[in-house]
Amino acid sequence: MAIIREIFKRNKDVREATIPSKKSKDVPEGLMTKCPECKEITLTKDLTKLLKVCPKCDHHYKMTAYERIDSLLDEGSFHSMDDHLKSENPLGFPGYTEKIKADSEKTGLNEAVLTGIGKIGGHEISIAVMDSHFRMGSMGSVVGEKITRAIEAATSRGIPFLIFTASGGARMQEGVLSLMQMAKTSVALKRHSNAGLLFVSILTHPTTGGVSASFASVGDINIAEPKALIGFAGRRVIEQTVREKLPEDFQTAEFLLDHGQLDAVVHRGKMKETLTAIVKLHAKGAEHNAQA
Repeated sequence: MAIIREIFKRNKDVREATIPSKKSKDVPEGLMTKCPECKEITLTKDLTKLLKVCPKCDHHYKMTAYERIDSLLDEGSFHSMDDHLKSENPLGFPGYTEKIKADSEKTGLNEAVLTGIGKIGGHEISIAVMDSHFRMGSMGSVVGEKITRAIEAATSRGIPFLIFTASGGARMQEGVLSLMQMAKTSVALKRHSNAGLLFVSILTHPTTGGVSASFASVGDINIAEPKALIGFAGRRVIEQTVREKLPEDFQTAEFLLDHGQLDAVVHRGKMKETLTAIVKLHAKGAEHNAQA
């Protein structure tokens, strides 16, 4: 009996030792952010000022759709579109409706993409920003519909279309309806191209699956953020298929740039400057052609 009492006493001591001290409770949650790459700890407010890029190793943290809009577009110029569109549960997938509702409350979005009209450097654009915090940025019917409508709005207004992709691929809870979005968005982009209008695709971490195999990869100009994971199937699946060991940097933005699948890898701190220059260049070209 004495031995048993000693065991329970030791367990009690261990549990009590894990209770946070008053000092640790005084530190507000979320005040500091630890880099997953270099383990550097930075004040969250300072990290926000740096556009969520680690000051030590340059790691690009994931951004929310609203953070992306605020960092790029002219202040007060953005007007969102189609916020009323919300996903249903066409296949009756267990728990799907509840998960959509939870992600909507968590992110403030109606779906995994935010779309609208805004200005960058004074030039009007249509923009779509995918958010991986909502169902891993997966592409369901509403995501495809919102992107398609944003493309069509750009075409009808005669303005460039920009998209920031971040996705785990097609949304399995919607089955083939999700896969159909690959074709629908691509057709809309073809019509946009036929009208002689600009499409810029910016691929961020991660851009995979059906998204990478459709609209993300067919821009007139394809840009990516540093070290972004970009690919269709996973590394393990490919290695098992080709029976070869893949390079360590396989499916990174830098690897794709070296192999001609990207036009540039652009640091987040220079993204607004770069996109403004691209849009301005094409706007001038359009004005010149119109006068001719």
